[in-house]
Amino acid sequence: MKRILYALPAMLLAGCAPAATTAPGEAATAGAPALSPAETLHQSLMVLDSHLDTPAYFHTAEYTFSQRGSFEADGTHVDLPRMIEGGLDGGFWVIFTTQGPLDEASLNAARTAAILRQISIREFAAKYANDVELAFSAADAERIFASGRKIVFQSMENSYPLGKDATLLETFYAGGLRMVAPVHFRNNQFADSATDVTAMFGGLSPAGEELVREANRLGLILDGSHASDDSVRDMLALSTTPIILSHSGPKGVYDHPRNLPDDLLKAIADDGGVIQVNAYGAYLEALTATPERLAAIAALEAEYGTDTSKMTPETIAAYRAARDQMDKSFPPPRSTFDKFMEHLLYTLELVGPDHVGIGADWDGGGGVDGMTDITELPKVTAALLEAGYSEDDLAKIWGGNMLRLMRAAEAAKTATVTSPVPLN
Repeated sequence: MKRILYALPAMLLAGCAPAATTAPGEAATAGAPALSPAETLHQSLMVLDSHLDTPAYFHTAEYTFSQRGSFEADGTHVDLPRMIEGGLDGGFWVIFTTQGPLDEASLNAARTAAILRQISIREFAAKYANDVELAFSAADAERIFASGRKIVFQSMENSYPLGKDATLLETFYAGGLRMVAPVHFRNNQFADSATDVTAMFGGLSPAGEELVREANRLGLILDGSHASDDSVRDMLALSTTPIILSHSGPKGVYDHPRNLPDDLLKAIADDGGVIQVNAYGAYLEALTATPERLAAIAALEAEYGTDTSKMTPETIAAYRAARDQMDKSFPPPRSTFDKFMEHLLYTLELVGPDHVGIGADWDGGGGVDGMTDITELPKVTAALLEAGYSEDDLAKIWGGNMLRLMRAAEAAKTATVTSPVPLN
């Protein structure tokens, strides 16, 4: 069974950071019922998720990583007690920046926000040094897993904050970044988005092509999630290493712009890449909101508009608070665990277990009825075993495939820049 006893604090950033408020392993197994064979296997595996949006909560008063939350009470999915219960060993913690205008002031503000988000992830790793550790390589992940701590890789969702100079990636790499996605919901200076109305470049822009080359030089995994199909095809053609879809799905199950067609999923797999299947309900199936929720959405949009890039920070905060209250009063429709498994099994059948993983989009909108947070991850293992997948297959799906991509990126790296060893 996965260890829940933790080693002495590792050498991490910011030695003056406050200590964790919860003793390691506190929430683990006292008085818990015996585990089923599937749960026992799940707890023995290195279970990684490729897209954890949890850093968005790190500087909010309502969230404390060491304390157990609940989706029903606070809308969160990930914290230390639930990681222990659900057997989640970590993964890629996201540096996310909302897409905004391409003027100099907006780009500078986005750059600052991204740097601060990376700092918050490093502060998190220092504060909870008994429980988690920053990882910079596949070998680090294996060592941290063996120690019983949780693995903290860093990824960047949306390269917008890099501005007009892809060489800023080197700074983020030094801080620990190991995965980068060019684009998010809207087109930016690097690529067309899957969900923007009109393509700007027909794929990657010249700056986006330079971004791919810079990522290869540094040894970063390239992430095609949120990119248009043509942008993903350009990434495949240019990248010297396989790419990942950190949280995407198959269009063959549900025709949504965020999902990819079979031929493109096969091309990614044929190139050695990995498709991490998401659990974001709106990408799994068509969901219909209640009339009451639709009316509340219309009222919210009438008051605030729909373009957060044009809002002041104060207006954004008020908008988000109003939206959260709306979600509590009129919850959005949700997909189901069975529908998530349909997407996962379809992708596995299409490209095989050497090229599939899981990036559920926890704390970023993921979660379905029957798998509302990470405590229910063992259900995925049980369902895959029932579908006939082996323990070796499960080891690949839950993390092995992702680490293989990281080793490929590391091996192809030509830059000499490194990430400094964190302070103890």
